[in-house]
Amino acid sequence: MSKLLVVIDMQNDFIDGTLGTGEAVQIVDKVVDKIKNYERNGDTIIFTKDTHSDNYLDTQEGKNLPVKHCIAKTNGWKISSKICNITDISKYKIYEKVTFGSSELAKDLMNGVYDTVSQIELIGLCTDICVISNALLIKTFLPEIPVAVDASCCAGVTKESHANALEAMKMCQINILNQ
Repeated sequence: MSKLLVVIDMQNDFIDGTLGTGEAVQIVDKVVDKIKNYERNGDTIIFTKDTHSDNYLDTQEGKNLPVKHCIAKTNGWKISSKICNITDISKYKIYEKVTFGSSELAKDLMNGVYDTVSQIELIGLCTDICVISNALLIKTFLPEIPVAVDASCCAGVTKESHANALEAMKMCQINILNQ
């Protein structure tokens, strides 16, 4: 049985773009190392990409967060070049998602696509929005599979919201690593 690494939204807009933070910039090299380790071990890796259209500001999310980001096919939407330089991400499943949790990933979880993995680890951005949403989604559909989040490979909107999200995930029996 293999491990599954879920790389959440490691996109330019969340790293050093319109919604970027210093903390997000600081985790990129750790994320790269984690991906390399999973590849060396022959484990499964999947990615999510926040994906919006030009009408983003007219959506519910856009009204609550009026900052255009991750508009499809823009540079901000692309996964970090540091990641793309160390691996061919086209060989991995990439879930484009229009909201915090991936409904397509949920469907794959329901349909048993990842039933053979022995554990799941999440890394990426932002801890307090998309990482927690997808971690809880995975835990919902695979309650008997250990789910972990590597805190050293995540960053939140703020340091405080990052810490709060980690605590919330702990309460939902998600293992927090490297906190």
